Formats: sequence, C-alpha cells, structure tokens
Amino acid sequence: MSIENVLYRVSAESKGGRDGRSVSEAVGLDVKMATPKELGGAGGEGVNPEALFAAGYSACFIGAMKFVAAQNKKALPADTTVKAIVGIGTIPAGFGIEVDLQVSIPGYSQEDAESLVEQAHQVCPYSNATRNNIDVRLSVVA
Repeated sequence: MSIENVLYRVSAESKGGRDGRSVSEAVGLDVKMATPKELGGAGGEGVNPEALFAAGYSACFIGAMKFVAAQNKKALPADTTVKAIVGIGTIPAGFGIEVDLQVSIPGYSQEDAESLVEQAHQVCPYSNATRNNIDVRLSVVA
C-alpha cells in the first residue's frame, strides 16, 4: 500500500538499542530505554519499544474512533479509553508481537461500541500497518 499524499512526517533516532536512548527533537521526545528482565535485561528505569508501540497504537486508535464517530455524526465521549497490551515472543523466524486492544466507550451500547471499533480498525494507520502481519484482538469492555 502506497501513501498518495503524506500529511505529516516525524523522525526519531535511537542509539544503544534496547538499553540506549531514543530522541525525536522535533517533538521534544527524549526517552531512556531499558530491556525488561523478561527479555534478559536488567529492567529498571526506562521504556522499551513494546511500551512505546502500545502507547502509540492506543492513542492512534482513539483518533481513528473520533474520525469514524464524526463521519457518523456522533460524538466520542472524552472519557473513552483504549488499553493496548503488546506481547512479544518467539516465532519460527525470530521474534514477533501481538496486540490486544481493550476499548471502553462510556455511554455507548455494546452493539454501537463494537460497530465503531470495527470501523475504526479499518481506518487506523496502526491497524492498517499490522493487518495480516500480527495478531490484533479487539474487545469492548465496560
């Protein structure tokens, strides 16, 4: 899939990998990275690529839900939440990730929430990037 019209670009530069630092000067991001103990690291202070992916995907998915809700002439409640749970593990060719998106839309019926989530999953850039590449499970929670 090719993008017809790039609307925004941002860059980040990392040094030292999972135990280094990642910086995006354009947006003021400067994070210390730390490998979790579960992956053989020391753990401790710092974030990891999976946590950053979870934060990005969950925030982006809310944006996609806002877009779809607006197209349907509905409002998305301000207290809507998306919890992204990212797992990393082995696959035959190395390592892979999986994602569970747990969505809460207060004031929406289960049926309306599930419909909105499915529609958002079709337009969300993260969903489009991961489709047919990793397991992404969607659930609507109270």
